[in-house]
Amino acid sequence: MKFVTLAIEEACGGLLAHSIRRAQLLIPKGRILAPDDISRLRAAGVARVQVALLDPKKDVAEDAAAARVARALAGSGVIAGEARAGRCDLHAAFYGLLHFDPRRVDGFNHVDEAITLATLPPHEVFEPGERIATIKVNPYAAPERVVAACEKAAAPLKILPFRPHRVALIQTLAPGLKAQTLEKTTRHTRDRLMALSSALCAELRVTHEEKTLSREIAARGAAGDDLILIAGAYSTVDRKDVVPAALEKAGGRVIHFGMPVDPGNLLLLGELGGTPVIGMPGCARAPQLNGVDFILRRLLAGLPVGRADIMSMGVGGLLRDRRANAKTKRAAPPRIAAIVLAAGRSQRMGANKLTMTLDGKPLVRHAADTARAAGIETIVVVVGHEAEKVRAALAGCDVAFVLNEDYAQGLSTSLKKGVAALPRELDGAMIFLGDMPDIDPAMIARMIAAFDPREGSAIVAPRCRGRLGNPVLWGRAFFPLILERTSGDAGAKQLIGRYGQWVAAIDAGDDIFTDLDTAEAMNERRRLGPDPASSI
Repeated sequence: MKFVTLAIEEACGGLLAHSIRRAQLLIPKGRILAPDDISRLRAAGVARVQVALLDPKKDVAEDAAAARVARALAGSGVIAGEARAGRCDLHAAFYGLLHFDPRRVDGFNHVDEAITLATLPPHEVFEPGERIATIKVNPYAAPERVVAACEKAAAPLKILPFRPHRVALIQTLAPGLKAQTLEKTTRHTRDRLMALSSALCAELRVTHEEKTLSREIAARGAAGDDLILIAGAYSTVDRKDVVPAALEKAGGRVIHFGMPVDPGNLLLLGELGGTPVIGMPGCARAPQLNGVDFILRRLLAGLPVGRADIMSMGVGGLLRDRRANAKTKRAAPPRIAAIVLAAGRSQRMGANKLTMTLDGKPLVRHAADTARAAGIETIVVVVGHEAEKVRAALAGCDVAFVLNEDYAQGLSTSLKKGVAALPRELDGAMIFLGDMPDIDPAMIARMIAAFDPREGSAIVAPRCRGRLGNPVLWGRAFFPLILERTSGDAGAKQLIGRYGQWVAAIDAGDDIFTDLDTAEAMNERRRLGPDPASSI
């Protein structure tokens, strides 16, 4: 690229280097001058202009360069926006923790002055759609070699979803410690956890003595908690104090004591059989941001925390007075997809039930139409057995298909395929069974309206006579657990027992239990006809 000053007659096709203002005329910089622009400039008395001339073989225009680099930087949970005026922003796809290595950002910015990357701080919490970084191409074009070098140096930025954890809180008691203080600690701890997609599953109180506290710590470890928090009646001031001594007596170990974060200096980090244990400083009894929040954010997003991590928190560790769990109201309804499980062999039916006609259309089409009628736009259908026949049964439906070649190994394999295929910007997914034709779209809409992970409703299920049925809506925080911990034919239902604190139940009718597994059930349903409440 080179800058030259040309007569108006020679400037057509050049890129205007500087904006030109003459009375009512405004031509912005960066514009490729067209014949009409030349006529307007001549009429305004402009005789010569400075333009940039690009070499199509060596230069990459600013927007194209910014877009290429943005794609290289957009990791999991990050979306690149549209490049304009040499700038391309990166946004959070969903609620979660921003994660990247600052040293890699510094390395990127040392590649060449033509392209820069600016980010917000790592390990901050972001809402869906919030800007987390911007790429700027400073000249009107960058050499191809520079763009390629920046793509190579780009370490993807990620938004990590918070994973649900079962957390226990142990508070120790001492003379003079008010019940009001204990209740306040429980309330603020619960709020902190809920804002990070986790729940307080147990709250216990014991005397501030090494022997009694060690027994309770050991008991919580045996109970299978994912995280143990200890709020001592007195702050821990030494590695041999009551809380660290009790942890070691219970069979655990102290990883680190103290942190360069204020408030939060007296935090204790330990572990018991692989379960993290946090001895909380007194400031954690209040809602203000403190060192405990720094640790919780990382642990609940699946990041390990060790001594080196804590001692690197000093820059930015002097905290302003703001609430840890401040919440931003959603600007739009939650973004929910539907997964229709349609890969099974229909062994009890004797033929593929999903392609059988019911009420004038294939059985599997009822689930897709219900999801669409409830306002769900993204519908993923998992096929396997007689995949082409199921595809044909859904001809004309605006759905995406995913093939599960392992369908014979159980329903969970289809569930995993469906979850893995979902767009990354979603807030949750409704899991439909392909053989349940009478689900009410209005009930589905009510389930979506009840979905609010920030308030503890991260799983929504229909309920009738005290039993939960199908379909079930799962927040994206549970997607990793579905991929890692489901097996066989149980599907994700096996997770509800462990994570019941997040379940919101919506009252419904018997149709949430009605699936058509046998020829007798199909014939009976044909005889009775559709439920008017579920008709679309």
